[in-house]
Amino acid sequence: MSTPEFTVTCVATDRTRPLATGEVAVEGARLRLDFAEPEAIFREALNSASYGICEMSMASHIVTTARGDCRYIAIPVFLSRAFRHSAVFVRADSGFTTLADLKGARIGVPEYQQTAAMWVRGMMLDEGVRAADVTWHVGGLNEPGPGERIALSLPEEIVVHRLTGDATLNAMLLDGRIDAIVSPRVPAGMSGPAPRLRRLYPDLRAAEIAYYRRTGFFPIMHALALRHDVAEANPWLPAALFRAFATAKQRRIEELAMTNVLRVSLPWISHCHAEAMEITGGDPWPYGFERNRAELEAMTTYMQSDGTAVRKVAPEELFHPSTLTLNE
Repeated sequence: MSTPEFTVTCVATDRTRPLATGEVAVEGARLRLDFAEPEAIFREALNSASYGICEMSMASHIVTTARGDCRYIAIPVFLSRAFRHSAVFVRADSGFTTLADLKGARIGVPEYQQTAAMWVRGMMLDEGVRAADVTWHVGGLNEPGPGERIALSLPEEIVVHRLTGDATLNAMLLDGRIDAIVSPRVPAGMSGPAPRLRRLYPDLRAAEIAYYRRTGFFPIMHALALRHDVAEANPWLPAALFRAFATAKQRRIEELAMTNVLRVSLPWISHCHAEAMEITGGDPWPYGFERNRAELEAMTTYMQSDGTAVRKVAPEELFHPSTLTLNE
């Protein structure tokens, strides 16, 4: 019997490249990796389901699972994680200093359903600001954009305006038509010798470490996902993919500590590795459902609160049953 072949469409990172080079193999399968940027992957997957296996926005996965039209099932392999304190931008001359200050504000986002925006809304909720307490403006960051990747049906109390014409979030923030931007990418107004925009948090590292120590969350952004027909035809595949991707990730984390020859082009990378290990208890990037259950529960709670999920999703619903008990 020939070995089945599968293509995974995902972002090129140190966690995925070992599977592209063949350094790490998937037991029982041959794997081909196609690399692309996340926004393009998600829009194609969610609208056309043209990828058999791909990186998937966790927020969009929760949206579609909640309303019952999800064409993918995830694996608890979290290909992207990021603290999103760095994603909040305000004018340099504004008086905003905390998320609590944004109550009543006009906030721009590239997409309301974006996972980065979900995490910021969750942090706002923790500080007493509900999604309904602000006005949301959806559009392109530095140039006009396509808007939401999939249609949303939000409660009436959530007010969302879509930018029209050649309007951009960056220009609207600069001229005062909105008060803040939440975006994983940087607005153009942050560039130059005298930037007119600033991040809300002046000391990002301190804010992120404090958040981690308080919550235990290194925010999950994306997961690996299989189209339902692929998973049903190959019930052994989700677990095999989990083991392979976990091996690839662990090898790259171990490389960060190597000092005989630096594997990453940053002078103090081994010191950063040691600090991250100390802060996270030796597990900076955990895969597996149980190890991330509390964080996933928070995500589904935040999404019910901000109106993107039409019901409270049980975290178990998001992942293939064969992977729920797997650990690295």
